[in-house]
Amino acid sequence: MVNYNGTLTGSHQLISINNRGFNYGDALFETLRVSHGAIFFWEDHYFRLMASMRILRMEIPMHFTMEYLQEQILETVQANGLQDRSVRVKLYVSRKEGGLYLPKTNDVDFMIVAAPLASDFYLLNDNAYHVDLYKDFYVSPGLLSTLKTNNKALHVVGSIYASENKLDNCLVLNTNKQVVEALNGNIFLVKDQVIKTPPLADGCLKGVMRKQLMEIIKQIPEYTLEEASISPFELQKADELFVTNVIVGIQPVSNYRKKAYNNQVAKNLLQKLQVKIRLLA
Repeated sequence: MVNYNGTLTGSHQLISINNRGFNYGDALFETLRVSHGAIFFWEDHYFRLMASMRILRMEIPMHFTMEYLQEQILETVQANGLQDRSVRVKLYVSRKEGGLYLPKTNDVDFMIVAAPLASDFYLLNDNAYHVDLYKDFYVSPGLLSTLKTNNKALHVVGSIYASENKLDNCLVLNTNKQVVEALNGNIFLVKDQVIKTPPLADGCLKGVMRKQLMEIIKQIPEYTLEEASISPFELQKADELFVTNVIVGIQPVSNYRKKAYNNQVAKNLLQKLQVKIRLLA
């Protein structure tokens, strides 16, 4: 069952051929983790969505309150019989159809879909996880690159490249040749007592899990958090490298080319993340 503008319906023939997200990428989405009726970090997701809609000059409906959308998400989860499971939810917002590049309206439609996840918890996957740079296309630094729009051609062809080269993921560069993110999440680099992540100005996604971990790291006195550009040369000197998103939590990287990393900081942060989630529940 899919929630389309507040109505639960079957998933077939749902989106019009004139949908602006389909035609022009004129859409945003939030990927959420819901566990047994609790939406992880819902406030952060909600405010990111509202800010993104304003940046794209979408009209925010009066009823698009945090409570209304939360209710719609949980109703969709329940309609799919997943209320007692951990669930991946996608909340998709597109401008209503009409017009060409210039839309006829700034009003929006929304759609919510849900699918079960394998685990109720964030687990540390310490299996081999190999990455390399993806250099066929580059991210442009700027505000639009930080949004979760459905303009994901770079990430699609990058994922195909990773699969063809037997990689688990790739690291994406911006036009200044700085490392900004992975194909499916933000990145953190550890060197000695410094934990570094690229700034939003470099074009990385304004990730919700990125925000949670930055807040946690700031509370650990033995480490210093830096939001600073990361050059490809730093990857060879780092002690750790890990990828973050709200679905997997923290994914340690084991190898970048011939460089091998440990995952002690990632393990420590995951434990603190689990405590934070329990406190929010």
